[in-house]
Amino acid sequence: MPALVGGLELLGAVVQTGSFVRAGERVGLTQSGVSRAIARLEQQVGVRLFDRNARAVTLTDEGRRFHEQVAPLLAALTDAVDSAAHSAHRVRGRLRVNVDAFFARHALAPRLGAFLARYPELTVEIIADTVTSYAGNLIAEGFDAAVRFGDLRPSSLIARKLLETRIITCASPAYVKRRGWPRHPRDLAGAHEAILFVDPLTGRPYEWDFHRGRKILRRVAVHGQLIVNDVATALGACLAGHGVAQLMEIGAGEYVRSGALVELFPHWHDEMFPVYVFHPSRHLPPAKVRAFLDFVVASARDAS
Repeated sequence: MPALVGGLELLGAVVQTGSFVRAGERVGLTQSGVSRAIARLEQQVGVRLFDRNARAVTLTDEGRRFHEQVAPLLAALTDAVDSAAHSAHRVRGRLRVNVDAFFARHALAPRLGAFLARYPELTVEIIADTVTSYAGNLIAEGFDAAVRFGDLRPSSLIARKLLETRIITCASPAYVKRRGWPRHPRDLAGAHEAILFVDPLTGRPYEWDFHRGRKILRRVAVHGQLIVNDVATALGACLAGHGVAQLMEIGAGEYVRSGALVELFPHWHDEMFPVYVFHPSRHLPPAKVRAFLDFVVASARDAS
């Protein structure tokens, strides 16, 4: 059993570093030692875990599924041992999280200083993702948690809804002065320049819907030259006066309040968009993950 646990720890090191050499440096083994240990682990589990070539080491499909299953268990085991030796609430070590870039900037960044000061033994690595990628893959890539906008997709991960933010339709005062103020969402069709946001699942721009209580106006035929996959780019283009954008209130609300943007249809802003935090297991998550979950829930509450 100790040899198996050591092999699983080495598996995690290879996944995180992407290299037998760098994984060996982390655990104190040579490249050949790492290769032999991984080969023994593959023999034990009965599947090939890595594709190896001269340039890179990557997980096979079977290896990715295996790592996704064992990584949270190994982390929980490590944390349990550490807790028994020290304290059940000791937050320490390296925490890797993959967070939607817009949420990281507007909700987490202003509050990170206080979080790190509270846990001086913790090192946090935040990868701000500008593309809405599938959260389930992120855990297999060595992340402890992920934060994503959008509706849930089938996954083995534990998901917790942080908040729901309104979708508001905005333009800059300069754009409104130049192109006029549309009085109804249908006025956008053909008469205004829309800043479009690409749906990562289809590769096509999202359709524009408008919600007013239970009334829904679907598929307003908007058109535009600019298509983006990053909320910050859409917001920046809107602030610059390029066109009309449908934005999340969690980031755009401050610009509406300051007058840098105007909300075009304040009676048609009842569409809500969710934000979720994902982590691998509800059973004994590591103390560092529990601390991050508490932090991200509080940050979302303050930002909403």
